[in-house]
Amino acid sequence: MASKPGILTDWPWKPLGNFKFVIITPWVVHSMYTLTTKEGGDPVNYLVLPFIVMRMVHNQIWISVSRYRTAKGNNRIVDRGLEFDQVDRETNWDDQILFTAILFYIGYMVFPFASKLPWWNTKGVIMTAILHAGPVEFIYYWFHRALHHHFLYTRYHSHHHSSIVTQPITSVTHPFAEHLAYFTLFAIPMMTTLITRTSSIAALYGYIVYIDFMNNVGHCNFEFFPKILFSVFPLLKYFSYTPAFHSLHHTKFRTNYSLFMPIYDYIYGTVDTSTETTYETCLKKPMEVADVVHLTHLTTLHSIYQLRLGVASLASNPQTSKWYLHLMWPFTFCSMLITTCLHGPAFLLETNNFQNLNLQSWVIPRFKIQYFLRWQSGTLNNLIEEAIMEAELGGAKVISLGLLNQKEELNAHGEVYIRKYPKLKIKIVDGSSLAAAIVLNSIPKGTNQVLLRGNFNKVSFAIANALCRRNIQVALLHKEELKMLQQRVTKSKGRFTLSPINTPKIWIVGDGWDEDEQMSASKGSLFIPFSHFPPKKFRKDCYFHFTPAMTAPPKFMNLHSCENWLPRRVLSAWRIAGIVHALEGWNVHECGYTILSIKKVWQASLFHGFQPLKIPHSP
Repeated sequence: MASKPGILTDWPWKPLGNFKFVIITPWVVHSMYTLTTKEGGDPVNYLVLPFIVMRMVHNQIWISVSRYRTAKGNNRIVDRGLEFDQVDRETNWDDQILFTAILFYIGYMVFPFASKLPWWNTKGVIMTAILHAGPVEFIYYWFHRALHHHFLYTRYHSHHHSSIVTQPITSVTHPFAEHLAYFTLFAIPMMTTLITRTSSIAALYGYIVYIDFMNNVGHCNFEFFPKILFSVFPLLKYFSYTPAFHSLHHTKFRTNYSLFMPIYDYIYGTVDTSTETTYETCLKKPMEVADVVHLTHLTTLHSIYQLRLGVASLASNPQTSKWYLHLMWPFTFCSMLITTCLHGPAFLLETNNFQNLNLQSWVIPRFKIQYFLRWQSGTLNNLIEEAIMEAELGGAKVISLGLLNQKEELNAHGEVYIRKYPKLKIKIVDGSSLAAAIVLNSIPKGTNQVLLRGNFNKVSFAIANALCRRNIQVALLHKEELKMLQQRVTKSKGRFTLSPINTPKIWIVGDGWDEDEQMSASKGSLFIPFSHFPPKKFRKDCYFHFTPAMTAPPKFMNLHSCENWLPRRVLSAWRIAGIVHALEGWNVHECGYTILSIKKVWQASLFHGFQPLKIPHSP
């Protein structure tokens, strides 16, 4: 939002939210109907809907590529990170696509000469190019300079310039009034060719594609124009900007005003003096080296859309099921088949910075369900091993194993790799110590008994051991569980007991427990998970804590997506454990059955600014 929002700031259909595209339903139905008639439809009309989809896919590709390239760091222009406020401000990037579609439908109905256009007309294509290079670029240059006047800037254009670090969708993040002006400007070539009967499908739709492409180029925040291109065609610098050229406009504000062709900046002396230096510096910028790598994987089938490289609005909120994602099932199902059949290595998802450490998250391209298929175990271990060795060769200090990448049945919490490579310099961390510490510090003070449910593992044994030392009684439901804990936990005499299911108010739960047992819990019970995945919530009169996690410090940079189902700026214990391990310089592995000092790990996490999540209020 601009600092002093002017009139026509909001889009007219803003109250409709995600249902805004229903506005064009009557036109879509009509165009599809005419397509099925004997005479056949008019391409200008029935292509609007496919064109909408194509533009959205085109922009999404740019978003994903830009986020991936800027995460790698090579050729990145602005090194500052994105934040959630920018992501929220730019979630309505598809409004301009809807707006264009409405105007196309209206134009087709109002202007008779807009119908029955040929697929190609050379005169119209040439005229569109000339009119854009002349009137459109010239008028835009001066209009853009006018938008930087205090009156218009504070009411409109400051909304766009709130994004110092640009991404492709920043290009269309403007108030509605600005888009009205821009489309009026872009209508000059389209209306001229229509009136002169020289227009065509290629000229009409191709011009919008050109605008989309160049907008994305200018805001992608990584430089990719090869220097040899300007050596062979020296005049090209006047007719096509580069990402670095326009990025300087967002950092300097009073230079590089041109739309796509810098010629008018050169004519009127507004080219930034550091344009060429910035361009060459960005081309030479190498890929960043990770100090800490967090290795995760895909969870639900829909999680491919909720990755940071996926849909920004989904990635910036905790992972939940959206109804419209079910419409994508053909692509979703195919992606699972592809990851199952093909050997795809881990890929870079996200880069963060904290206390002079470069932190990266890598994703094993496998879904949760695949980790429970025995015939996939060998492939999964190979993928994890390759990621560890790649991080080792890249100079990383620590790699933390997230989610099921540390599954005991798969690799014994990472110990398999230590045995195979005893001289590893990189430290493998499974985060169990911090996960146990978070659970223990989530138990309300004054608690004297807890109920332990779920499959026993390294974390649950550590929790049970610590509870015994604190003289908190651990209740169980079955004799077999009681016997197992007594054998595995030292100094457990008298601290374990069998209990009715409705007696304890504090439940410590993991994977593999019968979640229907919630229905037998007493009202107001608190469920604290020690598992990677959260339990299903069947009770509205009980409280559910988050999976082991902590809030990131304010200085944790470039954090603008949510980690699976966790809230904003919250990191899982397993991810934090690797970061703290590197910050403290601990020269040990935390894998296999090794548990570090729970108290030491907890205090180190607090010292570096990570904060525990609030416990839900008791009734």
